[in-house]
Amino acid sequence: MSADLAAHASGTNAPGAGGIPLGRQAGLAICNGCLALNHVGRTNDAVRCWRCDGEVHPRIPDSLQRTTAYLVAAAILYLPANLLPVMRTSTVLEDEDDTILSGVMVLLHQGSWPLALLVFFASIVVPLLKIFGLALLVSMSAMGASGHQLARARLYRVVDFVGRWSMLDVYVVTLLVALVRMGKLATVTPGPGALAFAAVVVLTVLAARSFDPRLIWDPAPLREEGGASA
Repeated sequence: MSADLAAHASGTNAPGAGGIPLGRQAGLAICNGCLALNHVGRTNDAVRCWRCDGEVHPRIPDSLQRTTAYLVAAAILYLPANLLPVMRTSTVLEDEDDTILSGVMVLLHQGSWPLALLVFFASIVVPLLKIFGLALLVSMSAMGASGHQLARARLYRVVDFVGRWSMLDVYVVTLLVALVRMGKLATVTPGPGALAFAAVVVLTVLAARSFDPRLIWDPAPLREEGGASA
């Protein structure tokens, strides 16, 4: 079978970026389950992997549409995530609600500016940059842009990497709830902002995973052939 695949690959005429033939142009695709090389032809239809019998797609189905839907939902929830309280502290004297930004200000007033900067960037700046970065990748791929492909590929890798570090506030709230409930003078409960923030993080991670970075390198004819659902 490998000989047939190599023969098929050598017969391709349409070069990809930089004159290098793409696997899709040769009708080849890698199975995400077992990493076996499969012959999928020139269509966008899925085939069964010859090794593990899993579905193999030339490109992630409906990649741009699903990524856009996740990004729109994340952008909508970003405002309540930062405006609504992420935790509520109740003591015998008063009840106090804290948003992400108010928590940053408290840390600054206490002199813990390194921790304040960490919370600010991880909880406010990073999610916003992820949304804008993925929106840029989706829009350029949808328009068939062929420039700055290496920079776009690096941007995608950065966005995908930083996603795991965006749950800092949720971890802090969970830890505080567990610690303070061990005492009797105060209680800490998570607020609606924590739920919205967690949803933003999950949606941006899903958006990064649903975006197919191979679309960055597809030449315009192939992208038009496969459509936005490639």
